[in-house]
Amino acid sequence: MVTKQLLKGLPEDADLRRADSLAREIFSDIANKWALLIIEALGERTLRFSELRDEVEGVSHKMLTQNLRMLERNGLVDRKVHPTVPPRVEYTLTEPGRALRTAVDVICGWTYQHLGHIESARGRFDA
Repeated sequence: MVTKQLLKGLPEDADLRRADSLAREIFSDIANKWALLIIEALGERTLRFSELRDEVEGVSHKMLTQNLRMLERNGLVDRKVHPTVPPRVEYTLTEPGRALRTAVDVICGWTYQHLGHIESARGRFDA
């Protein structure tokens, strides 16, 4: 967690510990499984909606739409509509989105590294 020393001189909106801060709102937006999986799926690529839906197995049309809108609103995803019939819509990570992807990659790596341990712990807990 960010220490008080690092927050010194920053606006109150930068403090994740404050329930009413912008930082907490942003953190809440991006710290959900669909947002993280969408960011990971996009990576360095540009994908259409249907391609993203295929990449993120199990996501519903509604959840994909909501999360793409939220990521676009937060400036993490760029949405480009091509004037064709039917319209072709493509999604790409912005520079801040690519920077966030670095953190998502670390979380994915941690998951792969500790999968066996977590599976064992769940087996003991559920027994």
